[in-house]
Amino acid sequence: MATIKDVAAAAGVSVATVSRVVNNGPKVSAKNRDLVKKVMLELGYRPNANARALVTQTNPTLGLVFSELTDPFFATLAGGVEKVTRNNNIQLLISNGLVSAESEKRAIETLLEQRCQALVVHSKALSNQALIDYAEAVPALVLINRYIPEIAHRCVWLDNQAGGEAAARHLLSLGHKNIACITSSYDIEDPRLRLEGVKSVLSEEGMPLAEHAIASSDPNEIGGEIAAQNLLARGLDFTALIVYNDSMASGAITVLCDNGYRVPEDVSVIGFDDVLLSRYLRPKLTTMRYPIEMMAMEAAEMSLALASGESVAPIHKYVPTLVKRDSVSQPKD
Repeated sequence: MATIKDVAAAAGVSVATVSRVVNNGPKVSAKNRDLVKKVMLELGYRPNANARALVTQTNPTLGLVFSELTDPFFATLAGGVEKVTRNNNIQLLISNGLVSAESEKRAIETLLEQRCQALVVHSKALSNQALIDYAEAVPALVLINRYIPEIAHRCVWLDNQAGGEAAARHLLSLGHKNIACITSSYDIEDPRLRLEGVKSVLSEEGMPLAEHAIASSDPNEIGGEIAAQNLLARGLDFTALIVYNDSMASGAITVLCDNGYRVPEDVSVIGFDDVLLSRYLRPKLTTMRYPIEMMAMEAAEMSLALASGESVAPIHKYVPTLVKRDSVSQPKD
């Protein structure tokens, strides 16, 4: 593999001149610049990104921190960010936060060590103050799926409580009175807010949600199975089930069907996120759409704009919308 010294020798210029060409530096004649680029192409020389970062103190990259590599929700998030970086000829670096404060901190620090010029961070475990400190130190850091009032203009977030409220109202409008919930066991704000939304609507209608009608587990297909099994084991008489996300909903539907319940004839099921999976379940899943790809693209564009010294809009709030499919119907008489 050719080195910068090889390029300099072949072009008959100094290593410093090659370095200036690589980093678009001044004090290089047009003739020498063209010559060096020609030799670089002939030799197949590719500049070392880390070496270039030492000169510019930045890297033409956008760093993304998120939680679960295998979760379809986060795959969609990463896909939205990648579209923006690809359109802007920016390299995307990804670091996994694993819903742990220490891991999230390490993920952010790793990307900063790579001198990323922009950061999009999905953090659920770090404290508000820790993220405020990072935002003050990194002008182009943008939070996704997190709202912190002190840095609201750097947050792209979803109103999770409004999503829970909308799901509950939809079931009530169809005549459901016995509603159960499956939620995530992760100690983060999303499941709490969605559950608060459900509880507030049911309480307004004089049907408070009992604690034994709530089951929690890991926010994946297996967790949905476990939570649904726990609800059935309690002998509950429910006609509708609100589930934390679509992955858990798919596990819950499997358990219901395995135990002789028809969906939606016996039990209606409504999920959250509207990931690709929801369209291919049988029955197709009614869910609350989380526009995560759109949000991810906005967060990436914001981060790149901030990295360029541009201003951004002050509010970046999204609201979930109901997607009606086949897993919800009126309760049997």
